[in-house]
Amino acid sequence: MDDQTGASPPAPNSEGYDDPTMEDDPSSTVLDLTSFQLHDLDSIELPPSLTELDVTANRLTSLDTRIATLSSLKKLSLRQNLIEDAAVEPISRWDALSGLEELVLRDNKLTKIPDVTIFIKLLVFDVSFNEITSLHGLSKVSSKLKELYVSKNEVAKIEEIDHLHELLILELGSNRLRVMENLQNMTHLQELWLGRNRIKVVNLCGLKCIKKISLQSNRLTSMTGFEECVALEELYLSHNGISKMEGLSTLVNLHILDVSNNKLTSVNGIENLTMLEDLWLNDNSIDSVEGIAEVVAGSREKLTTIYLENNPCAKSPNYAAALRQIFPNIQQIDCHIFA
Repeated sequence: MDDQTGASPPAPNSEGYDDPTMEDDPSSTVLDLTSFQLHDLDSIELPPSLTELDVTANRLTSLDTRIATLSSLKKLSLRQNLIEDAAVEPISRWDALSGLEELVLRDNKLTKIPDVTIFIKLLVFDVSFNEITSLHGLSKVSSKLKELYVSKNEVAKIEEIDHLHELLILELGSNRLRVMENLQNMTHLQELWLGRNRIKVVNLCGLKCIKKISLQSNRLTSMTGFEECVALEELYLSHNGISKMEGLSTLVNLHILDVSNNKLTSVNGIENLTMLEDLWLNDNSIDSVEGIAEVVAGSREKLTTIYLENNPCAKSPNYAAALRQIFPNIQQIDCHIFA
């Protein structure tokens, strides 16, 4: 989910390239300038009634000062441009935009968290895919924030988030994190994305309402630490060094479990997971299909997808047939989809 890129901008021509100046409407509330190859907004009319402005995938290096006057603006996307720290600094003084609810600075050239103190109603803040080395500055972000995205940067420590009590989604994947910390105040958090870091131990700081957790591609050797996450529905732990399935018996609401690309030799500890629908076990060292049948008996009717390829048990010529007998409602085994 981390690696998202914008579509290639259309080549300018009389038929396939829209001129945004041709569709100006003083009463417009939404202006989408995605992929217009703009170096600036000088030729663009910015109606004062705008509530949403999207300039994704252009070549902007600075912010048009007229944006500062758009007092009705709720959403501003500057994604995938060439904006550096100095260019975004003026927004800290744009008081007319204090009602902004969504600010997207994803995929630019930022090295630090910009000052967004004035956006007291900010709900969504995205600075992913930049060159940010620290979360310093987040302490100034509105406590009303619901979604925070800082993936694909160079952040080494989780900090300055203690006041974000209302946060629902926290995305810190693809950074340099080694420790899970300072999460205890996020009692409403529902999604935590920490894939592609350097985390060795699970520490959810007592969070119990969380529904989705990703710790893919870290340095985990144990699955313990999720016992209190009884509301958890999706758990992604692929590409780690886990050798034993444990600590999952309380996760009775789990729908998706991904433990592929680990060091598992058997499947156990998931007898209570009666809601399980998707089970990813591929690229391990599991040698018995029968053993799987015993431990997932509770979810036999629910399970629709199972991945077991690149395990010793998958080398049997009757492997898929055996699984289809065990799981009557199975719809997919590895890459094979059944009608």
